[in-house]
Amino acid sequence: MLGQMGLKASSAGNHEFDEGYTELQRLMKGGCHPVDGCSPAGEWEGTDFDFLGANVLKERNDRYALPPYFVKSVNGVKVGFIGLVTATTPTIVSSSGIQGLKFTEEVAAANKVSRLLARQGVKAQVVLVHEGDQVTPNQDPSACSVTPGNGSRIASGLDPQVDVVVSGHSHQAYVCKTTDPAGQPRYYTQGSSFGRVLTQIDFQVDKRTRDVVRSTVAAANHVVTRDVAEDRAVADSVALWKARSADIANKQVGRITAEIGTTAAPSGELPLGNLIADSQLEATRTGGNAQIAFMNPGGVRMPLNHPSSPAGEGDGVVTYGEAFAVQPFNNLTQVITLTGAQLKTVLEQQFVGGPNNQAFTKILQPSSNFTYTYSRSAPWGSKVSAMKIDGVAVTDTQSIRVAVNNFLVGGGDAFAELKNGTDLWSGPLDIDAFVDYLGKHSPVAPPATDRITVVD
Repeated sequence: MLGQMGLKASSAGNHEFDEGYTELQRLMKGGCHPVDGCSPAGEWEGTDFDFLGANVLKERNDRYALPPYFVKSVNGVKVGFIGLVTATTPTIVSSSGIQGLKFTEEVAAANKVSRLLARQGVKAQVVLVHEGDQVTPNQDPSACSVTPGNGSRIASGLDPQVDVVVSGHSHQAYVCKTTDPAGQPRYYTQGSSFGRVLTQIDFQVDKRTRDVVRSTVAAANHVVTRDVAEDRAVADSVALWKARSADIANKQVGRITAEIGTTAAPSGELPLGNLIADSQLEATRTGGNAQIAFMNPGGVRMPLNHPSSPAGEGDGVVTYGEAFAVQPFNNLTQVITLTGAQLKTVLEQQFVGGPNNQAFTKILQPSSNFTYTYSRSAPWGSKVSAMKIDGVAVTDTQSIRVAVNNFLVGGGDAFAELKNGTDLWSGPLDIDAFVDYLGKHSPVAPPATDRITVVD
């Protein structure tokens, strides 16, 4: 589909390594999957574009594991696109899939390629980087409301020869201007996620110098709406592959005794959120030594329906497609070590008023063996008390192995303290943990929402 849309180059992202480097090579070059075999359409021919990674090297010889750049001629002028993936990739993908690779610091890697391109006469340069920043919620998509992080660090540190920086990874929308090391203004953008925002960047190139005229660069984010005519070829392709994947989507993975919903209790707990936390704890005990688990409520997308639900939908059977609709992001389950004091800080960060600029209260969904109390009226920093694991009080100094997904480990949803966790371990994908749990515990009853006590 991306090839049909005319994509010419993309930075590699961490998810390109979910099945490992060998599989990424197959996606680009073609061939059938080593386990699943060929698709119903026949042998895969490879992509019409390359995934770029100027900071992905082979350990044995420091050679590029992926193409570091792509050059496109536009109206007689060569424009170079340098690709980067977040240097944190080894901490958010399975280690087995990236054996023999190393992910180097982004700025130095890009600057090396930038100088190479300049020597070849390619002066107009764009960096495509799979790394970005968080923003203040509910802002105009073309506003610059970023909290400076790795994305801003990269955007401001790149060689002055780089004219524009297009980012990703953090799933935010922003259009920012930073200053390069030579003091020139440089645009730094991101277009949200899942095709919801399209970033349009325009600039002029001086044909004499073959370089971008910085004063002409303009960038804006456009929200993608649904009031346009459907593309027939795309619609036909979606229908075709939906039919071809029906056997997998309709496969039974478990049963439920009643609706397991997404309506929050007064404590902020969702029955389905609690169930997912339980599944992630079970999936990470062995190997990760997890003691408790949390699920972010925004990642719980759909309820599991049952004939007894108010809408009367569902049949008590949970299919793989229904489980996937609940959490469709393919996040990794991960385990980090926090002290009791750090865990309290994480829970304080659920509430507005703290230094992490939480826009509204976001209650993490806890596993069944973790309980605590929070106060509605207490000031930020003093809201959380009585934390217990398996009924035993948590102390400030004890070490606790906490299971969360990689989105949260990266500080997603403004849970900045989770980035300070140590001894990171990566487990299965969240959907695999969930499906496995449903199969082992069927029929599954809705969990009680009594893990958090609320006082005024």
